[in-house]
Amino acid sequence: MKEYIENVRKNDPAMRSAAEIILYPSFWAIGFHRLAHMVYHMNLFWIARFISQLGRFLTGIEIHPGAEIGKCLFIDHGFGVVIGETAEIGDYVTIYHGVTLGATGNEKGKRHPDIGNHVIIGACAQVIGSFRVGHHARIGAGSVVLKEVPDGCTAVGIPAKIIRK
Repeated sequence: MKEYIENVRKNDPAMRSAAEIILYPSFWAIGFHRLAHMVYHMNLFWIARFISQLGRFLTGIEIHPGAEIGKCLFIDHGFGVVIGETAEIGDYVTIYHGVTLGATGNEKGKRHPDIGNHVIIGACAQVIGSFRVGHHARIGAGSVVLKEVPDGCTAVGIPAKIIRK
């Protein structure tokens, strides 16, 4: 918890005290997800989905119970964030409002992106498909990412292109 608070404090200058963290929708959404994810791995899929939908109703952030989330994920102004079932998110990732980590269709198996450590995904970006966004990568606001982003690179545009390595 202390590490999570420090990460939020580092990423959000509006946070004035650690006590404020309980007012952040990110805090609650991740808490609901951790519970739903645990239940999901007990093969209690309906209950897991109910917990995740309750979290979505209360926070505006939808995280599928099957998604794998590393430590210290910070979802800033998280309304409208959608994280799909087979998405995997690394440690110390920051996601802004309106981001989708989604799939391209009805295919089976791995359908959602893998997000590396220390990644920043700008507001309303769409990261769609089964590929990797590398460690320390940046996705610009409003971008539509349809293919891999290497470590340390910045991707922007529709469709996203690598602009900085």
